[in-house]
Amino acid sequence: MEIDIVAIVIGVVVGVAAGGGIVYLLLNSLMKKRSTGILRKAEAEGEAIKKEKILQAKEKFLQMKEEHEREAREKDKRIQQGLEKHKHREQQLSRQQQELSQKEKALASAKQDLDQRMQGIEVRRQEVEKAHEKQVAQLERISGLNAEEAKKQLVDSLRDEARTGAMALVKDVVEEAKLTANKEAKRIVIQTIQRVATEHAVENAVSTFHIENDEFKGRIIGREGRNIRALEEATGVEIVVDDTPGAIILSCFDPVRREMARLALHQLVKDGRIHPGRIEEIVAKTKKHLEEEILEIGKRTCIDLGIHGLHTELIRMVGRMRYRSSYGQNLLQHSRETANLCATMAAELGLNVKAAKRAGLLHDIGKVPEDEPELPHALLGMKLAEKYGEKPDVCNAIGAHHDEIEMTSLLSPIVQACDAISGARPGARREAVEQYIKRLKDLESIAMSYDGVSKAYAIQAGRELRVMVESDRVTDGEADSISMSIADRIQTEMTYPGQVKIVVIREKRSMAVAK
Repeated sequence: MEIDIVAIVIGVVVGVAAGGGIVYLLLNSLMKKRSTGILRKAEAEGEAIKKEKILQAKEKFLQMKEEHEREAREKDKRIQQGLEKHKHREQQLSRQQQELSQKEKALASAKQDLDQRMQGIEVRRQEVEKAHEKQVAQLERISGLNAEEAKKQLVDSLRDEARTGAMALVKDVVEEAKLTANKEAKRIVIQTIQRVATEHAVENAVSTFHIENDEFKGRIIGREGRNIRALEEATGVEIVVDDTPGAIILSCFDPVRREMARLALHQLVKDGRIHPGRIEEIVAKTKKHLEEEILEIGKRTCIDLGIHGLHTELIRMVGRMRYRSSYGQNLLQHSRETANLCATMAAELGLNVKAAKRAGLLHDIGKVPEDEPELPHALLGMKLAEKYGEKPDVCNAIGAHHDEIEMTSLLSPIVQACDAISGARPGARREAVEQYIKRLKDLESIAMSYDGVSKAYAIQAGRELRVMVESDRVTDGEADSISMSIADRIQTEMTYPGQVKIVVIREKRSMAVAK
């Protein structure tokens, strides 16, 4: 029984072992098949990835090849352009060398010709000297005197004649002076009276603004001077606030600017609110009002003189004459006087009175344009008259009243004569003021010629030039460069006393509106 149990146990063990071996073999076979499938799948995926990478590499290679070819073509194009430029320069140098060679040949030929002429001149000079010596020797032999003795006798004779003539001339001058002394004295007295009687009350560069309370001076100056700086920048007028009681000085060579500053100050003092924003608003309104007033003055002047059909721009220029002066005279008053004189002369001569009056009124419009081109005012006035449809005889009278062009109309000498009667009185000329104004205008013109400059004002009698530049177009470094460049041009192109300080102002303003 025990043997059977052992045998059974052994049989069970052997069976379990055999079953385990069979199971192991089956599992091993199954795992091998599964790993073979996984390996095949992995190989297939790897092959696909490999092909994809190869395709990507090929595409990248083709792209790099195309870029390289494009760069190579561009380099070839640049090289070709460089070769063409080099070839063009070689051709230019060759032409210049040929021209230089031709010039050298011409100079050599001219030098040779000059040498030959100099040799001929030297030969003729020697011949002339020999002939002169021969003639002098012959004269000495005939007269029995040598050259020095003859020269001395001639000088003595001329000296005696000159002394006699001079004494006679002095005697005549003294006699004439005695006869004309009374007439000359009267003429000098009349000229003196005319000089004294000439009205010189019109100031050409300074106006005075009167205020009732000196406390307003501090408000006009503002904190750290910001109000007065804003007012000067907006109007282009130098404002001098000193210890003078009840007065502020407005200094500017342009009378229209001075009037605009005076009216703006009056409005600011009357309103009481003085700050940079309000100043800019008042100056803008004042400028518009002043333009309207100028147009109204022009219209009223034309109505008073009976002149009709003038272009609006010519009427505006006539109004601007109210704020200009000509050699110490108000330009509008001078033009009105000239127009009336022209009408009187034309009526006496039987000419067109209206055309003469028109030419007399417009003869100085070349002094009041805003752009101030570099032309004589007579020619500029003629061009403006032609531009705005005036008749040829009127245009010629305007352009010829200072003899810049030929007179082709009978009105021209009339306008010239009446202009002289009204404006060329003894003592009326003030050349120094005209030169001073021209110097200030030249300073501003030099500054405005630079790119990025928005405004330029010559102040302090031309000793300072303030230049406002646009902050979005000019940097701080460029502002320094502009100031130095303007200083160099002023030194080389202008003549002026003392020194001129150039101040370039670059300011950035940001503004927004809350609604």
